[in-house]
Amino acid sequence: MIKVALSVVLKAKPGKEDDVAEFLRSARSVVDEEQGTRAWFALQFDESTFGVFDVFPDDDARKTHLSGGVGQALAAQGAELFSAEPDIKNVDVLAYKLPGEGD
Repeated sequence: MIKVALSVVLKAKPGKEDDVAEFLRSARSVVDEEQGTRAWFALQFDESTFGVFDVFPDDDARKTHLSGGVGQALAAQGAELFSAEPDIKNVDVLAYKLPGEGD
């Protein structure tokens, strides 16, 4: 069951858009190792605005994800890649559909 999520909006520094896109693509391998991350999406809204949306069964899994590899990489590379601090919002999930869930 999915109960909570994270919505993260990232603004790339001018000229760093390709680096941000590659950073997000490479983060997939880290997220694959996280048991509690049930679905994870890296997004691009426009040329310089990116995002991540991921879902979890509970708040403990969400906290584990935030303190895990992707969160650490964001902190380490943030000043180089992003023009502002990531806008991270905790979200409650009201309804969802995932493969294998209620099929």
